[in-house]
Amino acid sequence: MNRQNKNLDLTSKIALVTGGTKGIGKAIADRLSESGATVIVTARNQPKEELHHHFIASDLTNSEDVSHLVTEISEKFGSVDILIDNIGGLSTPGGGFSNLTDEHWENELQLNLLSAIRIDRALLPQMIENKNGVIIHISTGSSKQPLWDINMAYAVSKAALNSYSKALASEVATHGIRVLTVLPGAVKTPMMVEFIKGIAKTAGITVEEATQGLFNKIGGVPMGRMAEPEEVAELVNFLASPAASYLTGSTYAVDGGAMPTI
Repeated sequence: MNRQNKNLDLTSKIALVTGGTKGIGKAIADRLSESGATVIVTARNQPKEELHHHFIASDLTNSEDVSHLVTEISEKFGSVDILIDNIGGLSTPGGGFSNLTDEHWENELQLNLLSAIRIDRALLPQMIENKNGVIIHISTGSSKQPLWDINMAYAVSKAALNSYSKALASEVATHGIRVLTVLPGAVKTPMMVEFIKGIAKTAGITVEEATQGLFNKIGGVPMGRMAEPEEVAELVNFLASPAASYLTGSTYAVDGGAMPTI
């Protein structure tokens, strides 16, 4: 094995990918597995498609489910070396503040912030005992560039995740644990494709026009296309590997140059 491959080797590592059955999460799980990791994925429901990783059904917005998940992992795998907090999503209506109820805000915070905090808190003690571990939070470019009429509550909840991730990185670095944040931009997942089709249908325009309209809202995407899930997964795989051993507390955008600030 050459030096480059050795630095990316995850053989003997146990990785947990939340929301790991589709989209970005599935791409990450597959990529970590290719690097040699034993991968556990969790989601609320068993997917219809065949999985090549160990699946545990769990709703991370429920503390009891998290306890059951951690118990099963402990019994079958011991401890987790790599935690990818990928669970999350846009579940609230657009239209701005007046369309968002307390329940909308609470649901979005549970899904996009508190679920990550909950699973981190459950797994960190063992990582601290082992003096080793990597936690990667999958956030979104919207956390730095929110669209008030499309994703206000989602963007705010992910911005809070970014801040939490930075604070946690500072706290646990002396214990040998690295914490990082990845901000995907527009990614061509099944969910995103359906989202854009819905916009196109409502507006009576083509999918291509709807896609360009979304790009225009965020100020354009210099690379002119969405990311593939596998492109996000490549970065996550690197950050989880020994090759990134001195990286912690940092945030990485995967957005084709869309972020308009330095």
